[in-house]
Amino acid sequence: MIIEAKNIRKSFGTLEVLKGVDFEVTQGEIVAIMGASGAGKSTLLQILGTLLTPDSGSLVIDGTPVLSLRAGELSAFRNRRIGFVFQAHHLLPEFSARENVMIPLLIGGEKEAKARVRADELLALVGLGERLTHKPSELSGGEQQRVAIARALSMNPAILFADEPTGNLDSRTKEEIHALLLNVRKQLGQTMVIVTHDAGLAQICDRTCILRDGEFR
Repeated sequence: MIIEAKNIRKSFGTLEVLKGVDFEVTQGEIVAIMGASGAGKSTLLQILGTLLTPDSGSLVIDGTPVLSLRAGELSAFRNRRIGFVFQAHHLLPEFSARENVMIPLLIGGEKEAKARVRADELLALVGLGERLTHKPSELSGGEQQRVAIARALSMNPAILFADEPTGNLDSRTKEEIHALLLNVRKQLGQTMVIVTHDAGLAQICDRTCILRDGEFR
């Protein structure tokens, strides 16, 4: 198992958002998490991605019991083993597509020449091999999301978490991103967990989990 989460609970004040969630994901699987707004989807994704600590429960990612890690160890683990794609692309506007993908690698200690090669390979994989030097303002919304996906893959993460990755895209571009995610899994064997309201995206996933009132139903 890449993810083993058991009895995850999380409250904010008196509001219990997650009520004992169990969740498992196997290597190479693409899993969609769906549910109404306020069901706890993003909270669960942040906990699974180690951005938020649950009130109770256990969480093992890629064989590591992450809730027992110290802050510095957890940050290092997250940088190495987890990739994130959000609805907003969060690209740095002053840098090119290539440079945006290189940044995590350089922060991780990779030499510039190797980081450049890796960035170019990933941008080619997501269909932007001809757009390496373009800045975000010179790219369409779909192209910016492709750069964000390439950046998330730069450190070869054990798992890719995506929070509404097609939320800001038109219907045609959504379908292109759907196909891209399937190709990334085919080429890299990438495991993915995707929070989405996009029924078309959920349909291409291996399975869909419905979160309702803080529990999977």
